[in-house]
Amino acid sequence: MEQTLIKRVKRVLEHEGSILDFYSDYMELPDGKTEKWDYVEHRKGAAAVVPVLPDGRILMVRQYRNALERFTLEIPAGSRDSATEPTVECASRELEEETGYRCEHLEFLLSLRTTVAFCNEMVDVYVAQNLIPSQQHLDEGEFIDLEAHTLEELCEQIYQGVIQDGKTVAAIMAYKNKYQR
Repeated sequence: MEQTLIKRVKRVLEHEGSILDFYSDYMELPDGKTEKWDYVEHRKGAAAVVPVLPDGRILMVRQYRNALERFTLEIPAGSRDSATEPTVECASRELEEETGYRCEHLEFLLSLRTTVAFCNEMVDVYVAQNLIPSQQHLDEGEFIDLEAHTLEELCEQIYQGVIQDGKTVAAIMAYKNKYQR
């Protein structure tokens, strides 16, 4: 199947943020017209982790999300320190920072793009088992409550629309499919 040609003719930086840059892209469409599209560049990428306790429950973080104006239940995650930092190192760091546990071996689960319509954010997700107690190291201004849930409880919260975070939904469903067959 032949794809219709669409080409960016100009990109204008509208705002430079700490992790995100906001652009106006001017796109030439197949009919010859030019249209302005929004584009958000996530400069570093991110990683996330599904931390599995010895009893099979999954350790989750509850934190306030300004964009939604409410608290959400999510898997631990965070941005890479640089665009070249291996995502497994980022996931390991975020696991310990947010939960107070570490893990000697993280297993890759999946890679996802969170909002392909206007943003290039990429998140690699790992599974952490055989957790080792350590110490939580929250970032300044970060306030997190830890909760442990069974896989069934998390799936039910996804189906009820309580958990809506895309990376968390994808990670929990992929974990269920891979490990609970």
